Amino acid sequence: MRLLHAEYFALNDFNDERNVPEYAILSHTWGDDEVTFRDLAELSPKQLASKKAYKKINECCKKTLQWGLKWVWIDTCCIDQTSSAELSEAINSMYQWYQQAAVCYAYLFDVTSVESDFLSEKATDQGHLSFDRARWFTRGWCLQELLAPRNMQFYNVYWDYIGSKNSLKEHISTITHIDEYGLFIPDLSVLSVAHRMSWAAGRETTRPEDIAYCLLGIFNINMPLIYGE
Repeated sequence: MRLLHAEYFALNDFNDERNVPEYAILSHTWGDDEVTFRDLAELSPKQLASKKAYKKINECCKKTLQWGLKWVWIDTCCIDQTSSAELSEAINSMYQWYQQAAVCYAYLFDVTSVESDFLSEKATDQGHLSFDRARWFTRGWCLQELLAPRNMQFYNVYWDYIGSKNSLKEHISTITHIDEYGLFIPDLSVLSVAHRMSWAAGRETTRPEDIAYCLLGIFNINMPLIYGE
């Protein structure tokens, strides 16, 4: 497992699971000009800062330090996407990585909702609508990223706090059609295959194969990945 140091922006490999430190993990949807593994290895700080997605990575690292953690896992830059072997290993391990993270930040780039929008005395329809329409709820990969974490915190486009998976469970259940029991059950295998499969209905992935690969962790399946076939 490769982690990013939140203060020094340095990547470090932890090949022994017993030596993996506490870490935060990011759940997000990919956009243009993401910061990649190669970028961190080859670009200067100035060049990195010029990339469109740099702010997302930087704010995630700041949030990690605020949580008292030093390490964070971010898929765009902690996986060498040019290595098919590494990508396959990462995808097969991803559910476990999200499950074992100390905290998961769900960053919703298209949402302006804030915590007060969901407090009964200050609730606003506009705030609910913004959250309900988040692209994050439509993506295939984000399904396991919703189910696996023990501690999930939602943030809006400005990295303002929206709420936790627990505090927002009723809204999330309505949006995703996943009952609250399913959102928090530690062992998904007690639920039927059909039940779990229904959660993926309507979700999308960029590559056709990923609509299957993004469900591997939910069904506890480990298999080699072959793109383009």
